[in-house]
Amino acid sequence: MALVHVGKSRVHLAGGSDGHGGGDGPLVVLLHGFGAPGDDLVSLARALPTSRRCRFAFPEAPLDLGPLYYGGRAWWWVDIAARQRALAEGRREELEAMEPDGLAGAREALAATLRELRRTLAVGDAPIVLGGFSQGAMLSCDLALRTDEPLAGLLLFSGTLLAKAAWREGAARRVGLKVAQAHGRTDEVLDFTAAEHLRDLLAGAGLDVRWTPFPGGHTIPMEALVSARVLLDEAFA
Repeated sequence: MALVHVGKSRVHLAGGSDGHGGGDGPLVVLLHGFGAPGDDLVSLARALPTSRRCRFAFPEAPLDLGPLYYGGRAWWWVDIAARQRALAEGRREELEAMEPDGLAGAREALAATLRELRRTLAVGDAPIVLGGFSQGAMLSCDLALRTDEPLAGLLLFSGTLLAKAAWREGAARRVGLKVAQAHGRTDEVLDFTAAEHLRDLLAGAGLDVRWTPFPGGHTIPMEALVSARVLLDEAFA
């Protein structure tokens, strides 16, 4: 693994011909979740072997959450207690329609990081696979549906539906995009029903969604990794 500065972001690189993002293989960019350290998903570079020597980039979120989260980071602030209250009060539709403060800024920052990664790693305009876990999955989905970033696929591990109106409109421009979405039936952080609603929105717009529900919580199990491997092999065939 290598840690590099790409524009204003710190990015962990792995995979490729040397295990540090070397070579000219296709690029996969994965975003960690809320409260996680910047290198939280780096092990996925070893867990997702493919027929091509993919290079993996793991950007660190810009927001440092401080001692409360043991140095964890976030793409935008989330009031977890308020979100849980809204779910308990049956206000799921309100959460699914909401555009969190900081989402637009996070999307713009990620777009800038991707532009710099393309230049630094000599990817050019070749389609990449983008994805992430939890909040990272949300941001990946938001960028996919609201920009023209060249994408070969989208990996959504334990994400949820946000900005419903804008995502529905944007999904119409991504017909045929390969999506591997996985979610635990007993997820205590982001509920399963909202994940099903996200699946239905994407599939209903014509995206190629491979849905993997699993008997577990807020995590990335082996069945989700198997689905992701299949997508990577197909996307970069």
